[in-house]
Amino acid sequence: MSKKPELRGRAARLARLLPSGPSQAARTPFVLLVVLLLGGGLITLLILNSSLNEGSFQLSELKKETTELTDQEQELQRDVDAYAAPDALQQRARELGMVPGGDPAFLNPDGTVRGVPGAAEQSSALQPEPRPQEVASPAPSVSIPVEPSPSPPQALPASPAPSAPAPDAPPTPDLPATPGPTTSGR
Repeated sequence: MSKKPELRGRAARLARLLPSGPSQAARTPFVLLVVLLLGGGLITLLILNSSLNEGSFQLSELKKETTELTDQEQELQRDVDAYAAPDALQQRARELGMVPGGDPAFLNPDGTVRGVPGAAEQSSALQPEPRPQEVASPAPSVSIPVEPSPSPPQALPASPAPSAPAPDAPPTPDLPATPGPTTSGR
């Protein structure tokens, strides 16, 4: 078989400096490096898994909160719809002392008035009905002032010269021949 050739001179001196057998010292750093890399990877995976689980818990809590808020929004919308119903508005208006308006008058584009405005009259059928006391009022009450609609113009006296008013009578304002503009309440 083959034998190692014998080295002479300078090569022989260098060969003596090199270790002749397999060494454990050269393998130790490589093994430590591999163990450290595997351990670091394992710890990184554990941290990543923990953060994903924490995010999953937060997501489930946020979904639950979203569901609760959606239910609350729907309940509030039902309340708003109930208060906006015509019969509820009519009942609330009666409680505030409001009455249905009289006959409206309309302004034409040329400034003339169409129709004769009539005053609203409160009949006995429109009296507010007594209601039982409620525990809590869901909406704040808003008071709307009710202004009387203007009365139709009165006929001016046909006398040629104005007469002096009585000393105890209050002065009467001059009324125009056509009624002023009115609003229809909208």
